[in-house]
Amino acid sequence: MSDGSSEIVGRVIGIDDATPLEFWVAVDPAHTLQLDDVVALERRLPDGLLVKMYGLVTQVRARHEGARFQSDVFLIADGILPAEVSEAALVQPTRFEPEVLLPPLPGAPVRIATESERDMALSFDEVTRLLPAGLSRNDEPVYLDLDFVDGTKGAHINISGISGVATKTSYATFLLYSLFHSGVLGAESANTKALIFNVKGEDLLFLDRPNSQLDAEAAARYAHLGLAPGPFRDVGILAPPRKGDRNATPATGSRTLGVKPFFWTIEQFCRQGLLPFLFADAEDERQQYTIVVQSVTAQLAALDGVGDGAIWLDGRTVRTFGELVDAIEDKLIPEDPDDSSDPKWSGRAVGAGTINAFIRRLASSRRHVEQLIRADIDHAERHALDLDAHQVTVVDIHSLHDRAKRFVVGVVLRQAFDAKEASGIAKPLQLVVLDELNKYAPRDSSSPIKEILLDVAERGRSLGIILIGAQQTASEVERRVVSNSAIRVVGRLDPAEARRDEYGFLPAVQRQRATILKPGSMYVAQPRLPVPLLVEFPFPAWATRSAEAGRSAADGPEDPFVGLH
Repeated sequence: MSDGSSEIVGRVIGIDDATPLEFWVAVDPAHTLQLDDVVALERRLPDGLLVKMYGLVTQVRARHEGARFQSDVFLIADGILPAEVSEAALVQPTRFEPEVLLPPLPGAPVRIATESERDMALSFDEVTRLLPAGLSRNDEPVYLDLDFVDGTKGAHINISGISGVATKTSYATFLLYSLFHSGVLGAESANTKALIFNVKGEDLLFLDRPNSQLDAEAAARYAHLGLAPGPFRDVGILAPPRKGDRNATPATGSRTLGVKPFFWTIEQFCRQGLLPFLFADAEDERQQYTIVVQSVTAQLAALDGVGDGAIWLDGRTVRTFGELVDAIEDKLIPEDPDDSSDPKWSGRAVGAGTINAFIRRLASSRRHVEQLIRADIDHAERHALDLDAHQVTVVDIHSLHDRAKRFVVGVVLRQAFDAKEASGIAKPLQLVVLDELNKYAPRDSSSPIKEILLDVAERGRSLGIILIGAQQTASEVERRVVSNSAIRVVGRLDPAEARRDEYGFLPAVQRQRATILKPGSMYVAQPRLPVPLLVEFPFPAWATRSAEAGRSAADGPEDPFVGLH
């Protein structure tokens, strides 16, 4: 640690109030202080106790001393009016050691905190499990306390920012890479799993490929974080089948080999009670036909299977989703108009209009999900999602209709949540990366998917299921999902969004600065520090699109996709 002999860069100002929460520093003319600089100073108390103080520069200003009017600047520049240029920096304290919360005294010398002093200023010296979270402007490592990620003291990470500029998904995958490759998880790393929903484009379908555009300078930034650059080691890529394809060929474009299809059999759909996830649009929970949804779900769960994923219903074998829709309609709408529907299927005291609304909604889902719910191919049950087969599982849903996306997200989340709940132990962790949270956990409505996400946010810490959620606008996401995230991350924000209460953890200057952040820069707020830190994360060492996909040792001499999972 520094012994306090570091070069002085300024002194605490005496004409502005200094408090334990903030104080101004006059900057020595021979030096500069920038936003995000970490500083250190001391105060000796009357009893001889030395209090060491550390802080972060959150604002800087420059002015003429001796000028009275704005136009005086021209006279000063011409040498007619005497004046001095004064620079000052606003510091927000991050730590007092020992914790004696007193203001620094005017005139106290201020120095840049480096090495072990910087670690003390940012409380890194108190953390036993440091998760690399990015780099400072000077390529110094910035860490998260893993205790606030893995559920020990807190859990979940929430990332906000403008689409395409804030690089939310890129930062989420960087944090995953850091978790799996930094050694911070210890022996648990091998069994820890990550589930990633690929909701836009095919950027996440190449995580297991090295990035051919990673140059030496970008690779060196990983060394500053104690990481070796490279692709993710164990990745499984799953995609929905193409519509109308009897062979269930995965519906991907830029990557074809090494991708497996996923879908649910008719029997799994019925036995697991998946019907409500077809009615997971924001407005559905306010509709009366949810009574019919609940009744039909209960009846489907009691049906017998006939092998190969099909079911037996009213003397016929049902193998496709279309056949299932027709069979349900026959149960709800009797052939004789004078007869009433079976109350076991429709629910009691339900009118014909409600039943018809349910039928219309169910029938309209057919064209969007029929390739996802089927038993018309051999050994269909083998294509169910196995979240334990790989360390990282990417579920590609970008090509699906929004309604089908909601179905897949809801069903897969429930599968992951139920598996962790059934295990009865929190370790190893199950990580879930989901972008567009505002679609799946909107603030002003309810749905089966939202209820699962609330369960994950509120009970996931104890179960070992950790949500890394992202959205453009945190103001449109259910408050409990965001507020239960111990780590808050903000990239480039829309100016109107930056003024919302959801970003109250950002000081005013940082809110304003968030509207001009460049891609790759994020503000990271964590419970150990009273001030969010600006971090930059390295260029991805894994391919983010097909043009970047390099070859690995497992590749053959010709085909760059040979040897994939």
